[in-house]
Amino acid sequence: QVQLVESGGGLVQAGGSLRLSCAASGSIFAVNSMGWYRQAPGKQREMVATITSGGNTPYADFVNGRFTISFDNAKNTVYLQMNSLKPEDTAVYYCNAEVRLTSGRTKYKYWGQGTQVTVSS
Repeated sequence: QVQLVESGGGLVQAGGSLRLSCAASGSIFAVNSMGWYRQAPGKQREMVATITSGGNTPYADFVNGRFTISFDNAKNTVYLQMNSLKPEDTAVYYCNAEVRLTSGRTKYKYWGQGTQVTVSS
């Protein structure tokens, strides 16, 4: 089984910064990608940023250069540095991981429990 443990959420004023972390543990053979999604009240979950094993880092358009995703391969940990936060960034942020548990091709997706980010105006 694979566990994703998130940390780093909290309350910050508009214009401030937060850094989210998500550590993946368990019987992981390889990480294909990890990423961050968010869900605001009454809205659908949306992708924020993803990082692949090949180093690709697609971001949602609303990020607009404010966030940076990174991955520590030795720790199987993904980070999301969020700067210039806006009230509309308020949401529960979820970590996502796509991993292989063996040397085969089958990939599995896992979700973290979510961490609340609240940006006050």
